[in-house]
Amino acid sequence: MTDQPARAALVRLVRDEGRRVLATLVRQLGDLPLAEDAVQDATLRALETWPRDGVPEQPRAWLTLTARRRAIDLLRREAVRPGKEALAVVPEDPPPPEVVRDDLLRLIFVCCHPALAHETQVALALRTLCGLSVAEVGQALLVPEETMAKRLTRARQKIAKAAIPYRVPDAHELPDRLRGVLATVYLLFTEGYDPVGEVRPTLVDEAVRLTRLLQELMPGEPSVLGLLALELLTDSRREARRDAAGLPVLLADQDRSRWRKELIEEGVRLVGEGLRRSPGRPDPYVVQAAIAACHALAPTWADTDWSAVVSWYDVLVEVEDTPVVRLNRAAALAERDGPAAGLEAVDAVAGLERYPLRHAARAELLDRLGDRVAARAAYDAALALPQDPAQAAQLRRRRDRTAGPMP
Repeated sequence: MTDQPARAALVRLVRDEGRRVLATLVRQLGDLPLAEDAVQDATLRALETWPRDGVPEQPRAWLTLTARRRAIDLLRREAVRPGKEALAVVPEDPPPPEVVRDDLLRLIFVCCHPALAHETQVALALRTLCGLSVAEVGQALLVPEETMAKRLTRARQKIAKAAIPYRVPDAHELPDRLRGVLATVYLLFTEGYDPVGEVRPTLVDEAVRLTRLLQELMPGEPSVLGLLALELLTDSRREARRDAAGLPVLLADQDRSRWRKELIEEGVRLVGEGLRRSPGRPDPYVVQAAIAACHALAPTWADTDWSAVVSWYDVLVEVEDTPVVRLNRAAALAERDGPAAGLEAVDAVAGLERYPLRHAARAELLDRLGDRVAARAAYDAALALPQDPAQAAQLRRRRDRTAGPMP
C-alpha cells in the first residue's frame, strides 16, 4: 500500500474504525482523555504496520485490542488507578458490533450533557466523534483554532470534574440533551457527504443507524422523525452524486432514475408523520426534510416546485433563522424569481463574509446575469477562504467554466 489512493483508503479505514473503538474504550475506562490517547497510539501503530503486514481480517478488533493494551500501559505508568482495577475495566474480548452502536450513542450523550453549552457540545462531538482536527472544528464553527482548543480542553475538564457518567441517560433526561444529540448525529451524517459529492458510506450509514436507534428511544418525537427523513431523502441520491469518471454531479444534472425510491418513500412518510406531530410550530428538521422531499418528488430539475421550496424556507426562517438558511433560501428564490432576485437576497444575508459558498453563490448568479468579470472576482473571493480541498477544486472548475472570454 504505497500508492496515494491506497494510503488514503487506509487512513480512512483506520479513522472510521478508530472512532468506534474510542466509543467502546470510553465506556470501559470512564476517561475520555485516556481513551483518546490509547486509540491515537493504536491508530498510529496501524498506519505503521498495516501497509507492511496487510489489513487484518477484523480491523476494529485489532484496534480495540491494541488500544486496550495501550490503556493498561498508561494506567500502570501514570498510576491513575491500581493495576488490578485497570485490568478489570478493560475486558479481554472486543464487544460485538451491536454493542458498539450503543457505545457511540452513549458517547454522543456524554458530549451533549446539559452541563455544557450547546456550542461546546457540538464542538466536542465534532472533535471526538467525527475525527475533525481542532482547526477543522474551529473552521466549521467559525471560531479561531486557539480559542477552540481552549474550549475543548475546558469541556473535558468539566466532564471530569462533574463526574458526568458515560451512559445513555434515563428517559426523563433525554429531552434536555436531544438538541445537541441530533445536531451531533446530523453533523456525523453531513461529514459523510462533502460539498462536492464524495461519500464516506461508513459515516453516513452510522448516522442513519444512530438516528433509528434514537427513534426507538423516543418514538413519535418530531425532531427525530424529521432528522431521519432528512437523512434518508439525502442518502437516496447517493449513487447519482458522481458520474462514470468519478466527478461530482450537481443536483440539477443527476440521473434521477438512480435515486433509491424506497428511501424516498420512507422519507416522505416520515415528513408527513413529523408534520402531524408538530402542528403548532414545525420542527426545523421536519421542515428541512420537507424541502428535501420537494426535490425528491420532482421528476426533473425543471419540474421542481420552487414556490413550495421557497415557502418551506420561509417557514424554516421562522423556526431557525440562521445566515446559512437565508443563503439557501436565496438560492431557491433565484430559481423561482430569477438570478437578479436571488442575487439581491444573497447580498442581504449578513454574517457570511468568510463563508466560501456565499461567494460561490454570488459568482454563479453574477455569471447567469452576464457579469463575467464580477463572477470571476466572486469565485476568487471564495477560493481565498479556508475550505476543504475538494470543494476548492470544484470551485476552480466552475470559475474556469465561467462563460465568455475575459476582457
